[in-house]
Amino acid sequence: MRLLLALAAMLLVPPTAGATIVPQEGMKGVRLGMTVTAVQDELGEPSESTIERDEIIGRVRVLRYGLTEMSFDGTRSSSRMLSVTTTSKTERLSNGIGIGSTRAAVDAKVRRATCRVEFGLDHCYIGSFVPGRVVTDFLISKTGKVKRIVVGRVID
Repeated sequence: MRLLLALAAMLLVPPTAGATIVPQEGMKGVRLGMTVTAVQDELGEPSESTIERDEIIGRVRVLRYGLTEMSFDGTRSSSRMLSVTTTSKTERLSNGIGIGSTRAAVDAKVRRATCRVEFGLDHCYIGSFVPGRVVTDFLISKTGKVKRIVVGRVID
């Protein structure tokens, strides 16, 4: 009987209880501004770590954890995270919004979201695209569904 009650209780927990995207802050348990070392302490070794060239910042470190990647403001272990991007269907907001959600669902369920088509890009976002500010951006595919989510600090 206890096992049956335990199983019933588990079924009552909503699937979004393990939400991993926190708009304007981060995702996957890490937050903007964390160092490379702090991210690796939290998430372990990345599936891939590369040094890439950014036309504005210069050399940056990128850590990939499956379909989620973090970009940092340099290459040192003390470099700070500027953005975290995902195309993973397992990363969700607490309200269930994530990859595969419709544009209409984002517009209805994400507080303070603005949805627009700009320069041929359909997206919904929170925040403002002003240098130094943080933006959470939901890129919408041609089929009207979220295909990428970015939480990042605007640098230019």
